[in-house]
Amino acid sequence: MNISLIGAPTDIGAGARGASMGPEALRVALLQPTLEGHGLEVLDRGNLTGPANPWLPPVNGYRHLGEVVQWNRTVHEAVHAELKLGRLPILLGGDHSLAIGSISAVARHCREAGKKLRILWLDAHADFNTDRLTPSGNLHGMPVACLCGNGPQELIEIGGKVPAINPKSLRQIGIRSVDPGEKRLVHQAGLEVFDMRYIDEMGMRHTMELALATIDAHTHLHVSFDVDFLDPEIAPGVDTTVPGGPTYREAQLCMEMIADTGALASLDVMELNPACDVRNKTADLAVDLIESLFGKSTLMRDPGKGPR
Repeated sequence: MNISLIGAPTDIGAGARGASMGPEALRVALLQPTLEGHGLEVLDRGNLTGPANPWLPPVNGYRHLGEVVQWNRTVHEAVHAELKLGRLPILLGGDHSLAIGSISAVARHCREAGKKLRILWLDAHADFNTDRLTPSGNLHGMPVACLCGNGPQELIEIGGKVPAINPKSLRQIGIRSVDPGEKRLVHQAGLEVFDMRYIDEMGMRHTMELALATIDAHTHLHVSFDVDFLDPEIAPGVDTTVPGGPTYREAQLCMEMIADTGALASLDVMELNPACDVRNKTADLAVDLIESLFGKSTLMRDPGKGPR
């Protein structure tokens, strides 16, 4: 497997500064050598460039819309180029608004390659806000809505098709912070959501079995991993912490079951904010979990054969 790391050092869509330092924190946590230790060929493409964060108030319900559009177009082209080369892109964020560019590129690639798309959205938030629902106008709360065709024209048309994805291809996991109006839109769109109550009641194994159901050899699996998916006790390095997220073991099981499908073909790692972290603890944990996505396993047995 040939992997490309793409840094997107911007917090242009966020409500606090610091996610722009996320790509470097993941490099400091030895992401590339860790993956290479599993026999993977990893190229670090360096960082994309885009407009600086002007830190201005929202205009017509959107904050930094022009800059967010520029960053997402750049991300789109970079991710699509790696997929065309047959490589697996890992987008190192950066705030989660960048998933508009990343996932629209994956969807475009799937249309071109005749593949089915499955997206796992690992996040504390549904990210289905709109300009009418959020007073902040921060676009990192809107990427899923935009990908489903509900957002400003300049963003929803990136990738050449509106909506960029079929909402039925998305599974949201770990959700525990949703605004009332946002909840209504999520239901209208028909998104499949496994919130923390579902995980508490049914367990992570059952959740992931359902989220990964019907994936086959013709499925491109994309994982969009917002680090605030994790419980802030183990992952303090985000600016939008929500208590009650998955534990270390639950997160490991989630990643290992994704790895077991053999279908992972692209990845976003988003919202890591070293300014909120403690001695790069969250970046180290993120690298540990990414390692599990690519085959590090705690299994001491052959899958399906029971305990030793």
